This record gives sequence, structure tokens and C-alpha cells, in this order.
Amino acid sequence: MKRILYTFFQLVWGLPQSLAGFIIFLFNIKRSYFIYHGAVVTKWKLSSSVSLGLFIFVSENYPAHYENGRLVYTKEEMSGRLLVHEYGHTIQSLIFGPLYLVVIGLPSFIWAGLPPCRNLRCRKHIPYTVFFTERFANYLGEKVTKEKSLERIFRG
Repeated sequence: MKRILYTFFQLVWGLPQSLAGFIIFLFNIKRSYFIYHGAVVTKWKLSSSVSLGLFIFVSENYPAHYENGRLVYTKEEMSGRLLVHEYGHTIQSLIFGPLYLVVIGLPSFIWAGLPPCRNLRCRKHIPYTVFFTERFANYLGEKVTKEKSLERIFRG
């Protein structure tokens, strides 16, 4: 029943982002995909990941995480944590509905992709997940799935 309600509200309340996600999904229809807590997860070749309503797109080659030359999380562990984080964004979509793209999507996109933001994170060693949209996604993803998310992992 939860998954039916999740899907229904993503398609109604989260229509703008779910429609965008569906269009991107169609362009990636031949890629590997699976269902995760009701969301359609597609593995793609891009190095970044994105959540659009009912649809999550994750990098198929997400790297392992090292700190001071020491392996902290394997590639598989990082992929799982990334998935929990991206699922958190789908919960944000349920909360904000049609405002998601403006309140969460745009700030998240700027924080992730704008060169001055990337440079600031690299220069000051600021974890990607300290930004409010990302920290909130981690929190929601962990709360709903009961799995671990990205925490304060540094990614330049």
C-alpha cells in the first residue's frame, strides 16, 4: 500500500519532476534499471546522480571513498549510500511537490555543478552534504529506508 501511495503522490503532487524524470528515463530505457522502495532507479554513464520525482539516475561507476589514503567505503558501499541519499531527494519531492524543482532542485544543481561552488568545496574541503538540500536528503533517506547515507563524505 505504501508503494502505491508513494507512486500516486509522485505522479500527482510531484508531476513536474516526475514528468522530467520520465522523459530522461525514456532516453535511457536501454540502461539497467530496478525498483528501490517504489522509485525507478536507472544506472547511467554520467558521473553525477539526480532524482526527479519517481525517477532516480545514479552513476554506474561511483568510486570507492578514501580518506588519508585509507579505504573507508568500497565502491559497493558508496553506491548503496548514494542510493539512500538520492532516495531522500524523492521524499523531498513528496514534501515540496511542484515547488521541489525551485526549493530543492535548483539550489542542489547550483551547489553540485557551478564551478565557484565546486572550487569552494575543493579549496576548503567542505563535504558536499553540508548544503541544506543534501543534508536534508541524507536525513530523509536514512529515516525512510533505515539504511546509511553519504553522511559528511568529502567529494570535490
